[in-house]
Amino acid sequence: MKALTIAVVGARGRLGAYAVTHYGRTEGLSVVLQVQRGDDLRAALLASKPAVMLDVTEAGLGALHARVALECGVRPLIGTSGVSPAQASELDTYAREQKLGGLIVPNFSLGMVLLQRAAEDIVQHMGQCEIIELHHERKKDAPSGTAADTARRLAAKRGDASPIPIHSVRLPGHYAHQEVLFGAPGETLRLRHDMSSPEAFGPGLVAAVRYCQTAVGVAVGLRHAL
Repeated sequence: MKALTIAVVGARGRLGAYAVTHYGRTEGLSVVLQVQRGDDLRAALLASKPAVMLDVTEAGLGALHARVALECGVRPLIGTSGVSPAQASELDTYAREQKLGGLIVPNFSLGMVLLQRAAEDIVQHMGQCEIIELHHERKKDAPSGTAADTARRLAAKRGDASPIPIHSVRLPGHYAHQEVLFGAPGETLRLRHDMSSPEAFGPGLVAAVRYCQTAVGVAVGLRHAL
């Protein structure tokens, strides 16, 4: 069987380096390109012609890199935060025009997908909620893309246009954590997800890249790959 060829953009970062290693030891997957800061992304993609591009670079660059990938005939898998709903919609339309597909993933953790599913069920019965997200001090964006995605999903399920508050913490000693707190008269309910290493992303990284291989249009969320 021919291996699925992958480009990793941001290969020197913590998640990028882990993805390169994890894909390299997964049967049927092959990393054929590692793109670093300062490299010409378009030229590199055209030269190596990977099937899928994983982008795990700086917050705010995901939409631009996804567009470049699609223009090069490469399917984008965007793990970089900061892709707005409007940008995701534009990418979806363009990908369908090109008969391509991809995926935008705010968080590759299976545990986070399960937390969001549970929270979406709960918010329909306990509508008052807030989100606390905690990360290491080196994380630049706040709130995190995962917290923002959770807030959007909960607001949609709640059917309320008012934003769900997000509280961001950036301190040494943390890795990646998220809590959703629900309150009602006389009771509270708390969902919490804790990560201690990028190994939590392994199954999601594999499921997502394989989904992109046959996807039509650009969807948002790891749940589409599960």
